[in-house]
Amino acid sequence: MVGGFEVGAVPFNPDGWGPPESAAAALPLHVPFAPFSRSEKLGRIADWTRSLNHQSKNHKQSDSIFDFSADDSFAPLDEDSSFRLVDSKPAPRPKFGPKWRFNQHHRNQLPQRRDEEVEAKKREAEKERARRDRLYNLNRPGANAPRREAAAFKSSVDIQPEWNMLDQIPFSTFSKLSFAVPEPEDLLLCGALEYYDRTYDRVTPKNERRLERFKNRNFFKVTTTDDPVIRRLANEDKATVFATDAILSTLMCAPRSVYSWDIVIQRVGNKLFFDKRDGSQLDLLSVHETSQEPLPEAKDDINSAYSLSVEAAYVNQNFSQQVLIRDGNKVTFDEPNPFANEGEEVASVAYRYRRWKLDDDMHLIARCEVQSVNEINKQRSFLTLNALNEFDSKYSGVDWRQKLETQRGAVLATELKNNANKLAKWTAQALLASADYMKLGFVSRVHPRDHFNHVILAVQQYKPRDFASQINLNTSNMWGIVKSIVDLCMKLNEGKYVLVKDPSKPQVRIYEVPADAFENDYVEEPLPEEEQAQPPVEDVDAGEINGAANDVEDKEIVAQA
Repeated sequence: MVGGFEVGAVPFNPDGWGPPESAAAALPLHVPFAPFSRSEKLGRIADWTRSLNHQSKNHKQSDSIFDFSADDSFAPLDEDSSFRLVDSKPAPRPKFGPKWRFNQHHRNQLPQRRDEEVEAKKREAEKERARRDRLYNLNRPGANAPRREAAAFKSSVDIQPEWNMLDQIPFSTFSKLSFAVPEPEDLLLCGALEYYDRTYDRVTPKNERRLERFKNRNFFKVTTTDDPVIRRLANEDKATVFATDAILSTLMCAPRSVYSWDIVIQRVGNKLFFDKRDGSQLDLLSVHETSQEPLPEAKDDINSAYSLSVEAAYVNQNFSQQVLIRDGNKVTFDEPNPFANEGEEVASVAYRYRRWKLDDDMHLIARCEVQSVNEINKQRSFLTLNALNEFDSKYSGVDWRQKLETQRGAVLATELKNNANKLAKWTAQALLASADYMKLGFVSRVHPRDHFNHVILAVQQYKPRDFASQINLNTSNMWGIVKSIVDLCMKLNEGKYVLVKDPSKPQVRIYEVPADAFENDYVEEPLPEEEQAQPPVEDVDAGEINGAANDVEDKEIVAQA
């Protein structure tokens, strides 16, 4: 019987791990040992399959299975430099488009080059943005002034302690309103219109026209209850609600407003009158109202909100008279200007007294204005004339003299961003008057620091309905706002109320005020600074606005001295 395999005795170590010291002598001798770490490659421990024919004579056969001196598994460390990792993954291919038709070198280099170009463009954009910010901060007047979000606007009217607040309406509720109003009917046309001078349609920044001053022509901004025609129509019970186009457009475009404004509401019997106060901000034109860039807060600054509003009203009035053919040829209507005295020179304007049906037993009459008339191929069309004014390109970021000819759309887009409320109100007034066209003039200062001399750079024509859709002005929503406010006011008791836009929040408040509020003896109450120096409502002519502008300029000169 063949003998079995002898395992041998395994010594036991009662004192710890590993063989005991007494068993160390039993270990086989001449066994090579090579110290190693985890980062080194391990070879074979023993190889019984290796041929022993080529072994050296000085090696014993019993130890040859542990002898790796001739084996390359324990090669010197300097030979590891030839070791390389090989990526067997295929080269990435684009998800779309044809396969790369370049060799391997180009395929590896092209994406890297594209990434480098993208990074280079990003670095250039960052540098350009930093340069613009640096130049803006250097050139901006009052660089350390707080941003517009932190500016505290004042209320357009001084809220008295005895006023009783009845309700406050957030603008968010206005966006959901809608009301379809039928086509209006014309009750009366008053005044006289001069023809539009079509040569101004060809004005460009290269052949600009100097803006003239019309100090002898009177402009009237008469409120509703002071209008003799509206009083006559109210006595005849032609309607229950009365207003003007300026007041209605303010209500219709209220969600776009930022500055504070106020409208006086009088409930007399079953009738409702919407009025504006003497010296109301509705007579002036806001500038940069919806812009994100802050205007100087000092009232004496020519670029303050108040100074710019006076300047804009002055520019708008003079522009509306300069672009006319002043040869004495006028288009007259049923009655003359109801606010002009005999022999008085008045501005070219026609008043259309129109009536809208709000309900079965509720009608609204409003006085609407058009400034000119145009006749082409014996077709007569009514025009509204308004002017946008550039005061300093640093605030808008667009230089009209450079961009108007080549990028007029960009200029208009900038104005729509900075003056969204003013343009929407002009469009609403043109829609209320059923004007056939709107003429928008682009008027700029001769010099950024000269707020008294201006030039006409261009005139653009739009259809009111097309322009309304372009600026996202919804007529159904406009009338929905008016209808909701009228319904709310018709539920009030007889008396006087004021609707005030909150100076810091997008909402309006309704206050009940005394019957003698805003009368001649009531003006003695303290008013905000922006109300104290405004021109009177009636008979506001260009000369008065010019005087206000001159006062601001004189104060500036004294301050600089």
